[in-house]
Amino acid sequence: MLTVHHLRLSQSERIVWLCEELGIDYELKLYNRREDNRLAPDEYKALHPMGIAPVITDDGFVLGESGAIIDWIIAKYGDRGLVPAKDHPDFADHLFYYHWANATFMTNGMMGLVCQFLGSAPPPFVADRIEKGWAIVEQRLGEADYFGGGELSTADIMMGFQLTTSRAMSGMSIDHMPNLKAYLKRIGERPAYQRAMAKAEPGMPPKLD
Repeated sequence: MLTVHHLRLSQSERIVWLCEELGIDYELKLYNRREDNRLAPDEYKALHPMGIAPVITDDGFVLGESGAIIDWIIAKYGDRGLVPAKDHPDFADHLFYYHWANATFMTNGMMGLVCQFLGSAPPPFVADRIEKGWAIVEQRLGEADYFGGGELSTADIMMGFQLTTSRAMSGMSIDHMPNLKAYLKRIGERPAYQRAMAKAEPGMPPKLD
């Protein structure tokens, strides 16, 4: 049995959403953050040497890292149309945003969030990268309905956390981003996303505005 270990308010919500989109059987275990420092509890840290989310266990195998977990689940359980074929015209865009989500967009956003928590402004080069990242998001969603092209793909699942839950932590407004607002409305209407967020963050409405 595939088990998704979800640390509340973390990137592991991606994996819950993926499982719901695929319609596969899985067990979900929720972990609350510590009250004193908002980090993962010791029982979560013990799951994997990195001690951070996400983590899955599957038939005794333990795996961390969002992209690796998504690749594992897709390879083992099938993609159900969430990964364009290599000869599909959307394949290159899908591939870019699937990797850009964590390698660049999320990394810069987290640096900015840490600076905010510490009560300081991000260094100029970080602020510039953050601004450029959000500009790319808005531009892309004016070109296509989804990051990977015409249909939802695992690129969207990778991008989603930074656009919603992480943004809720920073308090960032997207009133100046009509393309992103329209995109999040589409995502919020998906039954699989609704199920995933109800399970991953019970009692907390997704940040879709």
